[in-house]
Amino acid sequence: MVPTPSKVGRHGTYQGTLLNMKNKFYITTTLPYVNADPHIGFAAEILRADVLARFARLEGKEVFFNTGTDEHGLKIHRKAIEQKKDPQVYVDEYAKKFDELKKALNLSYNNFIRTTDKNHKKSAQEFWKKCNASGDIYKKNYKVNYCVGCELELTESELVDGKCPHHPNQEIEYIEEENYFFRWSKYADKLLDFYERNPDFIVPKHRMNEIKRFIEAGLQDFSISRLKSKMPWGVPVPGDGEHVMYVWFDALTNYINCLNWVEDDKMFHDFWPGMQVAGKDNLRQQTAMWQAMLMSAGLPNSKQILIFGFINSNGQKMSKSLGNVVNPYDLIKKYGIDATRYYLLSGLKPFEDSDFTYDKFEEKYNADLANGLGNLVARVSNMLEKNKIEIDIKIGSDDDLKKRVKEKLDKYLFDEALKVLWDELRKDDEFLSQKTPWKLKDVKEIKEVLEPVAQSILNAADLLSVFLPDVAEKIITQFNQNQVKKGEPLFTRLTKE
Repeated sequence: MVPTPSKVGRHGTYQGTLLNMKNKFYITTTLPYVNADPHIGFAAEILRADVLARFARLEGKEVFFNTGTDEHGLKIHRKAIEQKKDPQVYVDEYAKKFDELKKALNLSYNNFIRTTDKNHKKSAQEFWKKCNASGDIYKKNYKVNYCVGCELELTESELVDGKCPHHPNQEIEYIEEENYFFRWSKYADKLLDFYERNPDFIVPKHRMNEIKRFIEAGLQDFSISRLKSKMPWGVPVPGDGEHVMYVWFDALTNYINCLNWVEDDKMFHDFWPGMQVAGKDNLRQQTAMWQAMLMSAGLPNSKQILIFGFINSNGQKMSKSLGNVVNPYDLIKKYGIDATRYYLLSGLKPFEDSDFTYDKFEEKYNADLANGLGNLVARVSNMLEKNKIEIDIKIGSDDDLKKRVKEKLDKYLFDEALKVLWDELRKDDEFLSQKTPWKLKDVKEIKEVLEPVAQSILNAADLLSVFLPDVAEKIITQFNQNQVKKGEPLFTRLTKE
């Protein structure tokens, strides 16, 4: 059964009746492949989706936020055999690790789809039938260079020194067999026309230009099945027990299967088309393969797709062979949930490749969280309590601040949206330094200084709930009352060991 869309307000309150269709918002991440532990690249992707989902709720929209795991294919089959496990047991273990990110990162998704779910497999088969009815599926013998790491066919021109540029440590495999194919070539002009009519469909614009150039060079039909005798771990092809679906064809359909498009027309039509987020290595699959498949099935195309950059480590691409992959669970354990959320949202450029180091993380932690937000909240609350000052402030009262944050989020500039809030907090710090309330003796004068700063902190916390929900809730609980009490430190300054 598909879960009910989220109706929870920004601070956990129930919003009540269903909103009209204009107030529906659907967002989905890609489905991470369950052949390794979660890494910070996917953590950053799902956090950005989480911010957009939370902000949509803040604006009163009803949200359906989907994520999940991609669990079929050759890579999974081989890994399971290598570890002497049943493939289902193998994927169950890894799916659990990804779903546990919800609590670990305080995520607000309300649907977690697995491609081994019965409903997903049934819906993927129905999607196949629709494409077949359109005359877009046929059978032929073929020969191809195949990267198991990408689970993707590559042309000679895409190889670098005979290797996949994304998996240079893996050998390219040469496949020769009879498979079913999808008539991708049929949709080249239709895709280009769709992009022309929807210039903001792919963000950023240079990724739109990239996929246009790829299509203009000529699309080749792609294989959408594998022989079950060679690769049994997949969704059975309807009407042909000798074949299973190619993992990408199967997995891509999850974005509408989670809306129960086969049986539940209302949910599907209420929330689709929706927004998708993905890494740049998913550009071809999400913006061209999937869109052509939707056209073939006679279904609406996605509304918009955000393509994020990679995260490198000390200037090098993260890889297991180099031992530089950063696990988000390690960051959370060492620095906490909101500190991890803050860095992945503010310390990385969403649409460019970014570099992660622990030194950069800790420098930003101390400057922005411990010395910045944490210190400001502690100073103001301490002086209010010490002087027994009652204040009269109201949450959510700064429409201009919300407008400025929204302007940045409308452009998906998560780091700049947080900078808007931190600029306000710095102004508060400067105001306190100028007025030096700790030197004043008259309680009325002290209140005149502290009350507007307390209001500013509360305004920032209201919007901060979209980015750092736990810390925001602590600040709101602390400041949304007449008599503010000093609480526990929000962030403890880090020192070099």
